[in-house]
Amino acid sequence: MAGNPDFNAILSTTLQNYQPQLVDNIFTARVLLEHLNSRGRVVVEEGGTSIVEPLVYAQNDTVGSYSGYDAIDLTPQEGISAAEYQWKQMAASIAISGIEEAKNRGTEAIIKLLNAKVMQAEESLKESLNDMLFASSAPANNGKDFQGIGYLIGTTGTIGGIDASANSWWQSYVDSSAGALTAAQMTTAYNTASRGNDVPDLVVTTLTLFGKYESLLTSNVRYQDVTKANLGFQNLMFKQSPVVFDVSCPSGEMFFLNSKYLKLVGMNGHWFNTTEFQKGTVAGVDARYALIMAFGELTISNRARQAKLTAKTA
Repeated sequence: MAGNPDFNAILSTTLQNYQPQLVDNIFTARVLLEHLNSRGRVVVEEGGTSIVEPLVYAQNDTVGSYSGYDAIDLTPQEGISAAEYQWKQMAASIAISGIEEAKNRGTEAIIKLLNAKVMQAEESLKESLNDMLFASSAPANNGKDFQGIGYLIGTTGTIGGIDASANSWWQSYVDSSAGALTAAQMTTAYNTASRGNDVPDLVVTTLTLFGKYESLLTSNVRYQDVTKANLGFQNLMFKQSPVVFDVSCPSGEMFFLNSKYLKLVGMNGHWFNTTEFQKGTVAGVDARYALIMAFGELTISNRARQAKLTAKTA
């Protein structure tokens, strides 16, 4: 039986028209992704061989008072550097087999089938990206995964090409002492990562530690961030910041994030964009295929304004 000659066009057009909703769904379904997006920290750039984040790590020492004809210090200043990150790639495929095509001949049936396939891919993309962004160790899959906040926030490692062991300014506050979470530990982490009004704007942890923090509050104090609550995310407040939990957060960890210095960078034209459906017999398989692709990386430009607690229990 000859295939529907309009099948590819219907599939491709429907999938491409859905793309804006797909992107919106991905960045509103998980609390870390939603927070970065709402703060304008999900950024699409034109491309380039790598992602470069300028850094300022020291003050200008020439600043000072003077009088009349006093000489003004013209010493060239250090203290400006850059972190460089490599693009990562992720993708999800959508396949519709020959028999599925034969069973869904009408346009309405085709779109209904495609919607089910897209929903499956969409949920898988959300889960996979969210898991990557919480990773505590070097990117998995031979370094192909996106970097996670647990890896970027720390005291060691070469992040963005900068060795933290040789540059104390490129280190976060980390409390890895084992034991029950306390409000004092949270206060120290928060305050250490703060400078004036430049403070963490999100505290994210596990459900277990979220419950522990709730138990530390007096029974009549249950403040929450209304915006997060309206989006369906349970939260409590710690100082100026909402405390939330995420199922992808590693056990025993609590992150104090200043999103001003975190950026999820996507590449223009390859940021959850979809390819056209192609008919082919890939490895002898009778099916049509399309890809949802995302090129990008999670970057950090100030590790010192971030903090984390590890090995904590309830």
